[in-house]
Amino acid sequence: MSYAQGMESGEVRMHFFAAARAAVGANELAMPCGSLSGILDRVADEHPGFAEVRPRCSYLVDGVAVHGDLTAIRLDPGVRVDVLPPFAGG
Repeated sequence: MSYAQGMESGEVRMHFFAAARAAVGANELAMPCGSLSGILDRVADEHPGFAEVRPRCSYLVDGVAVHGDLTAIRLDPGVRVDVLPPFAGG
């Protein structure tokens, strides 16, 4: 999906890696816009295994690491979110 398509659909693209991908069962999901926290809550509701991995994950929004209150981070249509659990190895 291109950025323009995401803008038209009102969705953000969630990309999952490693344990987060295994918990969700997909490389990516399209989710309705909202706060990052709200979107993650919805992912956990739809994919219960993600609830176990979520507390250890970090997040990139359009390639920029985000921290702090995830309820205050509003995501616009077309945004890409990378969900990154801790990685082992070098």
